[in-house]
Amino acid sequence: MSEVTYKEAIRRAMEDALAEDDRVFMIGEDIAAAGGAFKATEGLWERFGGERVLDTPISEQAIVGASIGAALKGRRPVAELMFADFAGVCFDQIANQLAKYRYMTGGQVTLPVTIRLANGAGAGFASQHSQTVENWFLNCPGLKIVVPGSVADAYALFRAAVRDEDPVLFFEHKGMYNAKGSLTDDAPPVEIGRAAVIRSGEHVTVVATQLMRQRAERAAQALAAEGVEVELVDPRTVLPIDFETIGASVDRTAHLVVVQESPLAGSWGATVAARVVADRFESLDAPPLLISAPDTPVPYAGGLEEAWLPSEQRIADEIRGLLAG
Repeated sequence: MSEVTYKEAIRRAMEDALAEDDRVFMIGEDIAAAGGAFKATEGLWERFGGERVLDTPISEQAIVGASIGAALKGRRPVAELMFADFAGVCFDQIANQLAKYRYMTGGQVTLPVTIRLANGAGAGFASQHSQTVENWFLNCPGLKIVVPGSVADAYALFRAAVRDEDPVLFFEHKGMYNAKGSLTDDAPPVEIGRAAVIRSGEHVTVVATQLMRQRAERAAQALAAEGVEVELVDPRTVLPIDFETIGASVDRTAHLVVVQESPLAGSWGATVAARVVADRFESLDAPPLLISAPDTPVPYAGGLEEAWLPSEQRIADEIRGLLAG
């Protein structure tokens, strides 16, 4: 057991994946000698060489296109998009090629491609480099979307993603790169599509991922001092979503709060709320509450960006209001 940062857990997972399987290689902008824009790949080029850790030109289309071709020939690429927002540049390759190729060949080929994307707000990168873009891909059957919210999950879910036979979008919250946590040296992969109950409670189910999971956890601690026990569920993946674990929690608490960093419309949080209403309506004592960012671009100014993000105080206040209502 050791204490490492979120970024170091991802780097270790990449190193172990490269060491475990010769078919695994990494491809992206400045990931080799430079160690990546956020230094997440530092040291991998020195250990594994330029044939396993490949720098590319500034072309997201080339990165994803080359990964698709390599996967069709039996390799297991790990592609990095420097900022998740840049997925818009290669959206066609991801949504229309990567996601559909296995289906359109009748299962004759698989595309075990993992795409790493630096996601999220809170670091002052402005509106074109700060979005949480996992919601863009919710309507792309064939993809798996992973959103690790802890050091242990960052390692274990990455290992699971690289071993998966289907394409996985692996979203790393850049606001969490320096967050610390415990990592077991022989931590096994976890199952993609399985939620985790982070905190048990009897009064309200709160569902949150990544940075919002961290803030919801602190809000839950504050509410516990008032006698309100929050059950915190981290989906860990938003495609597929583990509705069974979330629904079972709502059966116990009779209240649902979803906290997400992105705007509300077309989001995974809206999907969770709709599914719980459809499947567990009689379990609910109140309508589900969805705490989200405003329907605006992410502001650049520090104060505005922090106001845009749901805060611990806002999460706690809205939960109080739900239970009081």
